[in-house]
Amino acid sequence: MIQISAREFNQDVSAAKRHASKRPVIITDRGKPAYVLLSIDEYRRLSQNEVSLVDRLSMDEDLNIDFEPLKIDLKDPGL
Repeated sequence: MIQISAREFNQDVSAAKRHASKRPVIITDRGKPAYVLLSIDEYRRLSQNEVSLVDRLSMDEDLNIDFEPLKIDLKDPGL
């Protein structure tokens, strides 16, 4: 991946787009990664297998989670 500052991005959007056509471009803001510029093909590839939260919650057939119930000691506050 290539990394450029937000200032560099604003000064030369065409260069950022050229780089993004080959690989994702990380755009930093004040030295920290803030955005990623992708080609539309890469975006579609990444998002095609995306499953919604509702779909994930309804996929109970592949869940097999064993856990110990949490035991807490509650006391009557004497109200």
